[in-house]
Amino acid sequence: MTDTPVSTRRPHSAPATHDSISGNGAAPAADVEIAAQIRAVLDGRWAHVRESSRAMLDDAAFLDDPSLDLDASRRLALEQMRRLARTDWQASGFGVAAGGTGDPGGAVTGIEMLAYANLSLMVKAGVQWGLFGGAVENLGTERHHREYIAPLIRLDLLGCFAMTEIGHGSDVQNLETTATFDPGTDEIVVHTPTPSAVKDYIGGAALHARMAAVFAQLITHDADGTPLDHGVHCVLVPIRDDDGGPLPGVTTTDDGLKGGLRGVDNGRIAFDHVRVPRTNLLNRYGDIDADGRYTSPIDSRSRRFFTMLGTLIRGRISVGGSAGSAARVALEIAVRYAEQRRQFSVPGGGSGDAAAPDGGGPRRTGEVLLMDYLQHQRRLLPLLARSFALGFAQNELVSKMHDLQVAQEPDQHEQRELESRAAGLKASQTWHATRVIQECREACGGAGYMTENHLTGLKADSDVFTTFEGDNTVLTQLVAKELLTSYSDEVSEFGAVGWMRFVAETVADTVRERTAARQIIQRILDRSDETLEEGDLAERSVQLRMFEDREQHVLETAARRLRRGAPSGDGEDGEDPLAEFEAFNSVQDHVLRAGRVHIERVVLEAFLAGIDECPEGPARDLLEDVCTLYALHSIEEDKAWFMEHGRLSTERAKAVTRHVGELCTRLRPHALTLVTGFGIPRILLDSAMLDGPGTDPVRQR
Repeated sequence: MTDTPVSTRRPHSAPATHDSISGNGAAPAADVEIAAQIRAVLDGRWAHVRESSRAMLDDAAFLDDPSLDLDASRRLALEQMRRLARTDWQASGFGVAAGGTGDPGGAVTGIEMLAYANLSLMVKAGVQWGLFGGAVENLGTERHHREYIAPLIRLDLLGCFAMTEIGHGSDVQNLETTATFDPGTDEIVVHTPTPSAVKDYIGGAALHARMAAVFAQLITHDADGTPLDHGVHCVLVPIRDDDGGPLPGVTTTDDGLKGGLRGVDNGRIAFDHVRVPRTNLLNRYGDIDADGRYTSPIDSRSRRFFTMLGTLIRGRISVGGSAGSAARVALEIAVRYAEQRRQFSVPGGGSGDAAAPDGGGPRRTGEVLLMDYLQHQRRLLPLLARSFALGFAQNELVSKMHDLQVAQEPDQHEQRELESRAAGLKASQTWHATRVIQECREACGGAGYMTENHLTGLKADSDVFTTFEGDNTVLTQLVAKELLTSYSDEVSEFGAVGWMRFVAETVADTVRERTAARQIIQRILDRSDETLEEGDLAERSVQLRMFEDREQHVLETAARRLRRGAPSGDGEDGEDPLAEFEAFNSVQDHVLRAGRVHIERVVLEAFLAGIDECPEGPARDLLEDVCTLYALHSIEEDKAWFMEHGRLSTERAKAVTRHVGELCTRLRPHALTLVTGFGIPRILLDSAMLDGPGTDPVRQR
């Protein structure tokens, strides 16, 4: 292999570079015009929603107040929701026929914007209008829409989404709560049969919710009294009266203090043979008539279950997007702090205080801005680049979701692909937010640990995002499973064992089909004839091929391991489910890697599509550099794999690291411009340490 280093040449024009570090130099200012152009392209299809949200949220009333106790925090979040309800913002998530304005993409975008202000507010709004309201609209029919949608939009009806149980979080299909039809009274009896069936971590359950959308195993009986289990369905169950008092048979308890999100009243719910009318069954995908006969437009129990969950995909997409918003807030705080905080002197640069040129007080002229240190650039700018990449990927995901949800007859293959993409991006964005916020906290030193500077609150509130709306590891595995089966409808019937058998029998054709499709993509994007081993990694086409080659290799080798591991079996009909499970378990690490590298490639392609929407000029040139930083830093972080598999030599791997450092230096003067391009209202940064002398305070109450 030829050890071709990464080129340091610039393939395109770019904004001016930063001068050498000087203790006497002032921090570079943001280029407002370029920042506005970046904001315009990053805002994407629902730019009008983002702009109206910025205007609405540019108000200290939407901020959290970390000095409040638990009860006051919950009252504040509820009052903030009521402020939202006085606008028409929340109606966008509901169809026109149901009483809304029919803009699901705008609704998800609005939730993302709420996350800039207060993550407790974002979660409460998401539970009320996204999860509870989404269940009523998407799983119910006209009778439910007519009775419940308008009140829940206005907050006259506060609801919660009771899916998770103490014993079943990720394994929703095996929930224990039962909903049994009683033909003698024409009622459904909702019951918690075991301690592990108690609904837990339910937002709104501790205090505010009056009704729960309860997911339970729906049971009817045949003529001789034999129970018939139809799988998980959703039933609306009142849990409190109008005064907030408990209803008969319903026991709610408060989860109390959590690691964050103090404004969200999470709690537990247990049901002791609670009776509700038969019509409270959300019956779009399964209904019971007065005689107890069950009917469904989907015969397969498993396919029916996955179809129902697929209609609720908006919540998962909102969580990923909101995590991205939290990461961007942290990055802007850290970058702005690094542009004003000085530490250590430049040798020969002088020392002592001098009057600042703006008359704002003394300035330590002999010390260096944090942002001028390469290591500080190294710790923040690659994360900033990934935030841009994930922002463009989120825009693409939301657009696809919107188009499918407003379509009269959505394509089922595209729906499955959307669900897989949503799972992978949710995992990627929430893991990214956790990493970013911690790094930003450390980058701000002791100041970053002070509550008044917002980063500790962001860290606490966003931490659980890696868990709810799907555990990240489980979601990443889901992505890989879908890839390995090419979204086949057949596997909706299978558990882990059946899925593995399906892959072992069919994966060769699946990989060939994906390879053919990928070659088309490569021909479109590849603008050079350089080989993968010798190509200049500064070239976009080579970066794309590196990502694509890695994904294809990991997927193919995972499939081969699954095929080799599938036992011939010595049980009934030649099957040995335990052996097959153990075989799958032994390659789970490989399956998870397949999911991760797929999403990383998807994100790169989304970034390129986003740049393509930006007009030629300095803003586009700047985004090109940011994209290159995302690509090369991703390769750098996984260079052990690339080297182990012969894609990078030692010298080439070193050149990648050098080029990442050079890109950080090149982008350093534009750090403020880039974070300004996020378009976060300044008041929402809510960080006292950014209130420098002679500036308008960021933190206002």
